[in-house]
Amino acid sequence: MIKKVSIGLLVMALSTSCVSKKIYNDLESKYTDSKKENRRLTDENEDFLKAKNQLELDRSALTSDLSKSKSELDKLKADYTAAQNKFKVLQDSYAALEKNSSDALQINMKKNRDLLEQLDEKGKALALEQERLNKSAQRLDELESLIAAKEASMKKLKETLSKALNSFEGKGLTVEQKNGKVYVSMENKLLFNSGSWAVGSEGKKAVIEVGKVLGDNPDISVLIEGHTDDDAFTASGPIADNWDLSTKRATAMVAILSENKKINKENLTAAGRGEFSPLASNSTAEGKAKNRRIEIILTPRLDEIAEMLNEIN
Repeated sequence: MIKKVSIGLLVMALSTSCVSKKIYNDLESKYTDSKKENRRLTDENEDFLKAKNQLELDRSALTSDLSKSKSELDKLKADYTAAQNKFKVLQDSYAALEKNSSDALQINMKKNRDLLEQLDEKGKALALEQERLNKSAQRLDELESLIAAKEASMKKLKETLSKALNSFEGKGLTVEQKNGKVYVSMENKLLFNSGSWAVGSEGKKAVIEVGKVLGDNPDISVLIEGHTDDDAFTASGPIADNWDLSTKRATAMVAILSENKKINKENLTAAGRGEFSPLASNSTAEGKAKNRRIEIILTPRLDEIAEMLNEIN
């Protein structure tokens, strides 16, 4: 991703120099492809959120199915008890009839045999249903434990990040947990000068601290989003618009995190959102300041939960 953005920067740099039209067009094409890749990765992250919501719905459906199956099991047990009582009555009748009539005895014996067969079938059905319910309950317990463990892990990650970034409190940095994810939000005043994507020294310290925590949590997916206010970008230079600026800022954050050798680069994604995902109204200076930000969104891997749901289904 860094390589593609670097090509984009080179294209824009060369656009102000005397180069052949073929070289310029080739580099411009590569830069366009890089922007499309950023958009695809953003859409993919939204798909991950939809997948998590679907997993929660599937979990609710499984819980409902388990409750229904338990009700059916209770009915089978009640039927089984009623059949046992009926069998007892027939046994008593058999004893009485045995004394008076051989024909009646034969009839009663047949009824008993039929009843025993019915009881045996009901007993087998009850055993099979009980086994199925036990397996479903066990897998559901395992799924709930896994989800709880993921939530606990993200809570611990949030606490660790809050502690690591405590010195930046009041400087435009917040850490919060919502929707099963951890969000680290940094206002631009901590990171960048106006119109620039170069991270300042104080902001770089904060990003490095985030990187240290991520290096100790290799199973976390990291999406870095750049955001701006809705003021049109009018300065001359290699920046096309707010979307372009937000993308370069997100990529600059990835570059700093990539310096940490413990971080798996495959877990990092940079995306520009421009002015299209504001936190506050752009009608005030305070609102604009909140909207100019970088968000580092940390998501646990859900592969294991998805596999378990497939096994249950």
